[in-house]
Amino acid sequence: MKVTTILGSPRKKGNTATVLGWFEEDTVRQGHEVHRINIVESDVKGCLGCRTCDKVTDHPGCVQKDDAMAIFDRMIEADVVVYSSPLFCWGFTSQMKALIDRHFCLVKNYFTPEHRSFLEGKATALLVTCTGPIKNNADLIQVLFDRVNRFVKCHVIGKYVVPFCTKPDALSNEAREIVNKMARDILGT
Repeated sequence: MKVTTILGSPRKKGNTATVLGWFEEDTVRQGHEVHRINIVESDVKGCLGCRTCDKVTDHPGCVQKDDAMAIFDRMIEADVVVYSSPLFCWGFTSQMKALIDRHFCLVKNYFTPEHRSFLEGKATALLVTCTGPIKNNADLIQVLFDRVNRFVKCHVIGKYVVPFCTKPDALSNEAREIVNKMARDILGT
């Protein structure tokens, strides 16, 4: 199985990078292929809203010259895509949000019976870390994730939130258990 993970944290060695690393290690250990995209090392500009991509149907058609198209190619090739982000103001980091906004070019004929997506049928999962609780804190990011996946016609395998993260070296056993469950759910083990 090919798994593409997207690290949306501006901190390369923060909580999100740590728990995503645990998942990636489990995945590789079970014989699967992992490719991590570190969004802060990529040049991904925000969507211009120009709708040039609407004019083509055989490819995404975004006019911007940055790393987004290469990231989308990796996502299209993968069997599973894992989006990971620390919770920033009840949502994704700005770096991850820029990539999510750019998903617009992956969808063709929205609001019509011919609605399709270059990611159609793809399995996805969400991994979020936050310093507070899940309730009344990490609910909006999960709703947004569901809506984006409905838009791009992906199948959400699971959403996993690791609460009360303070420092990467102080992550709890509960954090490890959440990641273990994630690996079981996604990898079927």
